[in-house]
Amino acid sequence: MLNPGWIAGSASMAQSGAATVSSVAQSNTKTPIERGYDLLYDAKFEEARAQFAAWHATHPDDPLSDVSIAISYLFEELYHHNVLTSEFFLDNRRLFGGIEGKPDETRTRSFNKAYERGREHSLQRLKANPNDANALFALALATGSRANYSVMLEKQQAKGLRYMKEHENQAKRLLELQPDAADAWLAIGSTNYLIGALPGYMRFVLWFGRITGNKELGLQQLQIAAGKGHYLRPFAKIFLALAAMREKKEDLARKQLSDLIAEFPGNPMFAEELARLNERTASSRRAGGN
Repeated sequence: MLNPGWIAGSASMAQSGAATVSSVAQSNTKTPIERGYDLLYDAKFEEARAQFAAWHATHPDDPLSDVSIAISYLFEELYHHNVLTSEFFLDNRRLFGGIEGKPDETRTRSFNKAYERGREHSLQRLKANPNDANALFALALATGSRANYSVMLEKQQAKGLRYMKEHENQAKRLLELQPDAADAWLAIGSTNYLIGALPGYMRFVLWFGRITGNKELGLQQLQIAAGKGHYLRPFAKIFLALAAMREKKEDLARKQLSDLIAEFPGNPMFAEELARLNERTASSRRAGGN
């Protein structure tokens, strides 16, 4: 079950030289972290990691760099297995069962190393200051990436579900500290949507563990992240587009994909997905006219 709940705050979290997640003025003065995430959405993974490493070199006390490096390996593996496509997302067997085959061993080792470094650094900072919003942000990113790797790539659904709920709780805590941390809604919305989209018998089992979901509410929460988020705004748009396709909300999906094409013209995936959506819409209309 895909849970791309990598959360970031859109409010200021600059502490001890840490990267801000406040709304950045439209300018050419992006930080290496911001440039790195832009490169991720353009599917330029090595270049993204170089930017995250550059941030670490000048901000060694910020756990965000290691967590972002882990996310780059996760994103590369998801991209390699076409997880972020309608072909995958519209197939219940794949969406709720994971990839075919196994993840790349080298990327998995690299992911695990960066994840552990970032997680431990975040926990150390939170131990010193439980209200350290930047550390909570980084920890939530780490937990969300771990949930994705466990469920989608390693197909360890029970383990991944625990990380999903932990991640959702961290997102809610971040919103308590930073009410305008719009990226946090990606974690909450994606969890709500995916659990709500599960087959009935699976939702029934989760209900006994007091784990519930709501598809419509999830879509609303995803739209907050897609409209007002920062680092994760493009990823929220990707997830929202795919979820909207599942719910036959073609116009909503088309808007997200068009925005992504305009912002990241170097990534052909978005144009390909829009073409598939238009073809499915045309086919449906032709079928309806017969």
